Amino acid sequence: MKQSHSTCAKHLVLIALALTAACLCIHANAQTYSVLYQFKSGNDGSFPAAGVAIDTKRVALYGTTAEDGQYAAGTVFKFNKSGESVLHSFTGEGGDGNDPYGNGTLVFDASGTMYGTVQGGGIYGGTNCVTSGCGIVFKVDQTGKETVLYQFQGGTDGFTPEGPVAIDAAGNVYGATAFGGGFGEGAVFKIDPSGNETVLYSFTQIGDGARPEGGVVMDGSGNLYGTTQLGGLYSGGTVFKISPSGAETILYNFGTNSGDGIFPTSSVSLDGQGNIYGTTYMAGEFGYGNVFNVTQSGSEISLYNFALPGPAYPYYCGAITDTSGNIYGVTTGGGTYGLGTVYKIDTNRNITILHNFKGPDGKVPYGNLALDPSGNLYGTTSQGGKFGGGVIFRIKP
Repeated sequence: MKQSHSTCAKHLVLIALALTAACLCIHANAQTYSVLYQFKSGNDGSFPAAGVAIDTKRVALYGTTAEDGQYAAGTVFKFNKSGESVLHSFTGEGGDGNDPYGNGTLVFDASGTMYGTVQGGGIYGGTNCVTSGCGIVFKVDQTGKETVLYQFQGGTDGFTPEGPVAIDAAGNVYGATAFGGGFGEGAVFKIDPSGNETVLYSFTQIGDGARPEGGVVMDGSGNLYGTTQLGGLYSGGTVFKISPSGAETILYNFGTNSGDGIFPTSSVSLDGQGNIYGTTYMAGEFGYGNVFNVTQSGSEISLYNFALPGPAYPYYCGAITDTSGNIYGVTTGGGTYGLGTVYKIDTNRNITILHNFKGPDGKVPYGNLALDPSGNLYGTTSQGGKFGGGVIFRIKP
């Protein structure tokens, strides 16, 4: 089975809107970096690995922590001008869930209810799953009430759900599990409002990919997009598309050449033309991963190849775009201090380092960034800060 998040984070270190009155500010590249909140590794949680989401009214940030909280099993938190508050603490027992780890940024429905995945927990366990269970899909409303939508059983229904989910107008929830399914290599699923699960597609590894750790995103026609970390024609992972009926199309197979990258672990994003953006964790021209674009016709462009001493290893770190076509993201390693970076890639493929993490200001960011209409970027680091439990940060243009 995969390593724990603490082990992975330590490995990565080695390789490696006025929301609050008191913050640590660093000015660089005409940007202002601010630490908005520092997790104390207590009831407020720690190890916020999944980034943050901005609510529909743009007055608060929401996210999850993978550790600590009241029951030491992670939290769902809210942050606004009043500070951080915990909406829900996972119990780590029974059906409640344990360890919301990975790049599973929360997703909102029209009412402001949040949806996400937890890789452990649930009432089903066994040899296939982690000791705390096979994982759940949950929702949390604005009052903090959690509802478990589905508990994975560790077989053909899939297990270890990771990455963000997608929601359609009818209230169906879509996502991916890294393991299980009909062939044991992961699955894309649908959960209806009554909690019934349907496996839309089971990965087989050889020609279609394996281990979809980045969740899914949905276009306006109901098609789902994501990546598999492994498998495909060249064993370097894939970018896939799943139709509403469950038909799979492999848009790209990684590993065809030295520059296209391998092992995409992050979620993907779509622009207005349906182009797919994401990152690979390794390879690329210099061996430290890349940012890619894949078109609907299956053409891949490596937009930027990471290289030390600059940004490196975008593990679980996806890429987002603004309306002008600029790309933003984070890396878990590299940079001036080797503890990760925030970067921008413009339409000419020039990179600007918006921030180099030092440690006291956070280190080892995993999750996707969030962008507001004013151009402010928000994110989290999984570790660092005054108390070592990670931080929430903002970068103002």
